[in-house]
Amino acid sequence: MDRDKAIRFMHDLLRTLLSKQGSDLFITVGAPPSMKIDGKMTPVTNQPLSPAHTQVLVRSIMNDRQSSEFERCQECNFAISLPGISRFRVNAFTQRGSAGMVLRVITADIPALEDLGLPMQLKDVSMTKRGLVIFVGGTGSGKSTSLAAMVGYRNQNSYGHIVTIEDPIEFVHSHVNCLVTQREVGVDTENYEIALKNTLRQAPDVILIGEIRDRETMDYAIAFAETGHLCLSTLHANSTNQALDRIINFFPEERRQQLLMDLSLNLKSVISQS
Repeated sequence: MDRDKAIRFMHDLLRTLLSKQGSDLFITVGAPPSMKIDGKMTPVTNQPLSPAHTQVLVRSIMNDRQSSEFERCQECNFAISLPGISRFRVNAFTQRGSAGMVLRVITADIPALEDLGLPMQLKDVSMTKRGLVIFVGGTGSGKSTSLAAMVGYRNQNSYGHIVTIEDPIEFVHSHVNCLVTQREVGVDTENYEIALKNTLRQAPDVILIGEIRDRETMDYAIAFAETGHLCLSTLHANSTNQALDRIINFFPEERRQQLLMDLSLNLKSVISQS
């Protein structure tokens, strides 16, 4: 299979995924392309993919930068757009020496808080001048979607500058009443640390950090809230209690007393999704 044929095949698979209202497309060696539809894994064909097939399919949707990163790191996260169709979040990886990937559908429209069944108190939280708001939950629980809804509400109901730092960008926000600056790690900035270091120079009112993964990112999130900004982010945890444990364990023992004080002053909300 050459690259052009692989691109056409991938586009056909993604169109099928959307037409069947599936959530994810799986490409892996030894199994046919499969889709998750209503939570069930559904093969698309009867033909298992060979290592050569998965390699060309994975590479077919990458640009040169993504291909180089995949070559170097054996995995890569990015998003792709099919004009007039949809956007998809991609995780490409290597397993048992062969390439594979999972593509997730990203809803084109910014969801409303009401449509997601979220508490209406989050409208007030979205309009807060300062503080730290963290969504927690497992993979696929809807954390990113909820954040997008909060940003969308703020965008429609206030005036200011919203800066997002994401890996990758999932929901694309238009300028409504706010200016929305969206930066993708690896595309618009080298890494989270460099982007976060320079964020305050962009005169933001709201700062969205795609995910808090380490102590350095947590430090920035607290600092943004302390300096009068609304900071929104996500954290992988199964409950609010586990989220607080994770945050505390980011820091050495000697810093924890100050951390607890900082959290008491700046943590606005922790919302758990399942």
